[in-house]
Amino acid sequence: MTKTHTYLFVGCCNRPTPYFKSSNGKGIATYRFDEVTGQAEFVSLVEDIDNPTFLAVDPERGKLYANSEMLAWNEGAVSAYDVDATTGLLSRINTQPTLGNTPAHISLDASGRFLLVANYGLNSLEQQPNQSVAVLPIRRDGGLDPAVASAAHLGKSGPQADRQDRPHAHAVRTTLDNRFLIASDLGLDQLVVYSFDAASGAIKLLDTTSLPPGSGPRHFVFGPEGDVIHVVNELSSTVATLNFDVLGGHLALLQMVSTVPIEARSHNHCSEIRVGPDGHSLYVANRGDDSIALFRRNSAGELSFVRRVPSGGETPRHLAFDPSGRFMAVANQDSDQICIFETAPQTGELTPIDADIPIGTPTNVVFCRL
Repeated sequence: MTKTHTYLFVGCCNRPTPYFKSSNGKGIATYRFDEVTGQAEFVSLVEDIDNPTFLAVDPERGKLYANSEMLAWNEGAVSAYDVDATTGLLSRINTQPTLGNTPAHISLDASGRFLLVANYGLNSLEQQPNQSVAVLPIRRDGGLDPAVASAAHLGKSGPQADRQDRPHAHAVRTTLDNRFLIASDLGLDQLVVYSFDAASGAIKLLDTTSLPPGSGPRHFVFGPEGDVIHVVNELSSTVATLNFDVLGGHLALLQMVSTVPIEARSHNHCSEIRVGPDGHSLYVANRGDDSIALFRRNSAGELSFVRRVPSGGETPRHLAFDPSGRFMAVANQDSDQICIFETAPQTGELTPIDADIPIGTPTNVVFCRL
């Protein structure tokens, strides 16, 4: 029987960027992770990439993908790496432009044949190509071909002038059945739905759904059945739950809940959102409040607040579960550390363990069992 290894990959800010407090990282760090103890052992560091602030992994093919979020570049970039299953070492395959400025989020379609990119966009709307989302085919060797589809978001900006001056795509994913592509736009307070051709990668605008003005939708996750979407709103510190019509591709707002007390909203900006391995727990990272908010999901997907747990550091930007579902890693960006929590299987409760990982300006964490 072939022995498997579990790896934790960490993307770090390694170039000075005005909206990051620090850039103490070196690139992409790899750790071997113990799914029994929650301890991590350093393996390697890749420094041949600029600002890999978001990562995506394909465990079936042993590939890692990383963005380059560089404000000064008119076009951002995405890079593909091969992961050695035995050692965890990364080797670059190639790099492609993203057709837009400051790529903030990447993901794989449900088939693993395409890489999806959300370009946040901090340049002027007159600069080209200025696309909000892009779809790049993945080659047989795991490398990336040039984008085969893209779209620019259009519409009136939101009420928070300093953050909603123009469209700002912040996340993009396909639905579980791979028939639709959904993008959240923080600048427009919208979720944008496209039809998605899983054979060619082509997309076509289908619908837009508006959230309350000033929400600032950032990231989103699907419920286990794919007919409910939970959206974390960065600017209002809320979670929007929406029903999703899996046949027609339309969204309808079901519920809005706060992730922090009202008095804490002025200094808090939500970041990541995750449904727990049990399917009944939902977690939201609060930057400013420096906490992880835990909610319970009912059968309809509606949320009930349980409690907030300290994130173990400053500015929790991202979180992820290990493949066993037993541990959660939290990237505390401004305290240069990743904190490991154990999750209770029945309740989803979080307990910090003595397994902190010191690392400069961590912005993203992903696990992969190979």
